[in-house]
Amino acid sequence: MLHSRMLVYLDEVARAGSIRKAAEKLNVASSSINRQILALEAELGAPIFERMHKHMRLTATGELLIAHVRDTLRDHRQLRERIVDMKGWRRGLVRIATMAGLANTLLPDVVIWMRERHPFVKLVISALSVNQVTNAVITGEADLGFAFNLPDDPKLRVVASARIPIGAVMAPDHPLANRETIRLGDCLGYPLIVPDRGMTIGRLVADGFERAGVTIDMAIESNSLELLKQTASRSQAVTFLNEIDVAVERRRGELVFLPLLDEHMGPHMFMLVHRTKGRLDAAQSLVMEELRKIIRETPG
Repeated sequence: MLHSRMLVYLDEVARAGSIRKAAEKLNVASSSINRQILALEAELGAPIFERMHKHMRLTATGELLIAHVRDTLRDHRQLRERIVDMKGWRRGLVRIATMAGLANTLLPDVVIWMRERHPFVKLVISALSVNQVTNAVITGEADLGFAFNLPDDPKLRVVASARIPIGAVMAPDHPLANRETIRLGDCLGYPLIVPDRGMTIGRLVADGFERAGVTIDMAIESNSLELLKQTASRSQAVTFLNEIDVAVERRRGELVFLPLLDEHMGPHMFMLVHRTKGRLDAAQSLVMEELRKIIRETPG
């Protein structure tokens, strides 16, 4: 079995792509890390890293090794957590990888619920991109993924999902705000501020306009949900988001959400996942059930 310190060295070098950067983060000498990697490569009879100018990249052997390293580190961490649990110092650790919009709208209630009902469970919540959420769960850096439109992957198990419609979002005093539903074409006479295509919802909105044969020349794009919402609430602009994105502002009476009748606009898939390999402990299962309940109760 590889020495636990060596596991950490390999993991950090693979992430940083550099022995120097890994050494700085771990506060150890670069020569010490390099010497141990060379010794391990000699033992394996194959290079772990491809050494390029100012950068190190995993070889095929290295890819196999780093998967084992991360599995071992994760299992070791879980073992230590269970030992701590047995001593009564802490009753659990739950790491949730999510998106900024969900972190700001739905997860505060989960945090409050945990503090009130299970104060000894530690929550670590990270707001990430879709790809980062997927990677965090697959690599074991997160226990649960709570996000929109996560890709199909055999390494992920979907625990719960719901279709969340996209709608037009505007200020309560907007001329269109009194309608019950709306079409894309109805919005074209007003300034549009749309999600950037780099966002999941931005791609859905752009694809919806394209399939509907609607061209928007004069529009502002942004990858900031807050900018989209603030601009819509303080002007005559219209933006396009899902119902969860604007839940807080709707409760405050700051924004109106109108479902789009256009069939061209696909829904957001709201998903809860965990890693297929391995198992969740009691605390993680507890939080998973609470998040599953949120998705089940989400109107779609």
